[in-house]
Amino acid sequence: MAPQLIAELQRRRVFRALIGYGIAAFAVLQIIEPLMHGLHWPDEVLSYVVVALAVGFPIVVSLAWIFDVHEGRLERTPPTEGIRRRWLAPLLVGLGLLTAAPGLYYYLVVRAKRAPQVTSASIAVLPLVNLSRDPDQEYFADGLAEELLDMLAKVPGLHVAARTSAFSFKGRNEDVRTIAEKLNVKTLLEGSVRKAGDQVRITTQLINAADGFHLWSETYDRKLTDVFAVQDEIARSVVAALRLQLLPEQAAPRQHRTADPEAYTQYLLGRQFLNRATLDNYRRAAKSYEKALAIDPEFAPAWAGLALAHYWVGDGGETMQEVAEGQRLAQEAADKAIALAPDLAEGYIARGTMRASTQWDWDGARADFERALSLSPENADALSAYALYVLRSTGHLDEAAAVERKVATLDPLNARTFSGLASILVCAGRYDEGRAAAERSLEINPEQNFAPGWIGFSLLLQGQPSAAVPFFARSRNEVFRLSGRAIGLHTLGKETESQADLDALIARHSHDGAYQIAGVYAWRGDKDRAFEWLERARVQRDGGLNLVKVDRLLYPLKDDPRFPALLKKVNL
Repeated sequence: MAPQLIAELQRRRVFRALIGYGIAAFAVLQIIEPLMHGLHWPDEVLSYVVVALAVGFPIVVSLAWIFDVHEGRLERTPPTEGIRRRWLAPLLVGLGLLTAAPGLYYYLVVRAKRAPQVTSASIAVLPLVNLSRDPDQEYFADGLAEELLDMLAKVPGLHVAARTSAFSFKGRNEDVRTIAEKLNVKTLLEGSVRKAGDQVRITTQLINAADGFHLWSETYDRKLTDVFAVQDEIARSVVAALRLQLLPEQAAPRQHRTADPEAYTQYLLGRQFLNRATLDNYRRAAKSYEKALAIDPEFAPAWAGLALAHYWVGDGGETMQEVAEGQRLAQEAADKAIALAPDLAEGYIARGTMRASTQWDWDGARADFERALSLSPENADALSAYALYVLRSTGHLDEAAAVERKVATLDPLNARTFSGLASILVCAGRYDEGRAAAERSLEINPEQNFAPGWIGFSLLLQGQPSAAVPFFARSRNEVFRLSGRAIGLHTLGKETESQADLDALIARHSHDGAYQIAGVYAWRGDKDRAFEWLERARVQRDGGLNLVKVDRLLYPLKDDPRFPALLKKVNL
């Protein structure tokens, strides 16, 4: 059979056609590459063309098998003369170009239409380079960049890339066009800080990403005690430079400052630790904010940062008392920030988070996030918190997804943004979309708590427990790791292993994982124990109850009269 097939392939000139197609594909690639450089197309164009050429491979095989070319016309096989040599090259080159055309069309037309439009009045503040001899002063340079970013974010009409995405380019030597394309902005602010004793030199440049030319640059030599005035001066200069190009008359917004340099230094350290998002760093952040406030008790931004630090320290507490104490301290700090600075967005973000997570005051949380957004309309943290803590929790999943997708355009390199989007989509039953968002989150940051679990749940809810279990095991948070494995192994019929994970979860995390324990029992169909642990989660003010209305793991409980009673207790 095989020899006959090979002989038939030879008779129909299939092998010759494939060789010719390979030569034609090579020729197409040779044409595309200089075109890309000459027209400044990005590298992705080549990927689309290669995929299109690969798709053309079976087309050529089919045509070679079914047809021969005779005197410029297609005829059904079997002619004996085969493919005329004079037609072979032009035919295959034409097929290659024709096959590549859809890839080019998709990239240059369809994809271009789908791509987010770059706002003309848009800027990304890149991390300032620390040129000081002491590498420990890097937090100072990062803090100055963050302060400048915060100031610009409050300017109406100016689109500012979020901090997480902008800072992802720290230490990376990438072309300005590439950075601007990834952050969806037209201008970049970069610079350096050299600090020696009480002297600081700050150099800044505003760059047009389209051509790499400087729109404006300036150097400031000041004493450290003047650093706040320098920040205001830089912000005014940047806004003025942008106004000439893009904006109507704008003024730099008022900032809430401390007059003490050491308090400011501790505040910058606290913010640096908070952004690292681990339990140890949350504890360090709380200590730094407390040091800042011991020096200047009226420093409102430090109170807002301390609120979030206390909340996350409490969330990882080892006893129920530590969890409750963290929540109490967080609420007090958030209230203090707002009392000191009613026009500071960060205070409302902190208080809204507390109101939703621990008090189930959804109307109050909504009001706080809306107030924060009125003060800072494109604040990615405020938008994301609003989507997750209010819209998702109250069941407005489509609206929540739309808001979180907007956050992704503002902060496209923030892993938490895509993990949050994944949670919304999985709760909405849009499993493939949710898994794609979680996979994007893992691409940005492979080591994290939530994204692996959302991939696992999307697979589990689609009836693929074998594929789900390995993802649960990848979570760096033991509560999510054990609860996910317990559910997945139960679904696979591995009851002994599932029970071992559940027993470990109860033994170690009954004080901070009651909601997840309830989810395991609900999935098993043990309604009584599920409601017992849900009530315990309510008494303990477990943050997991934010999901109770939309969590698909709890669907087996929906027809039980105890479920609407529970929702009523948490104001849902």
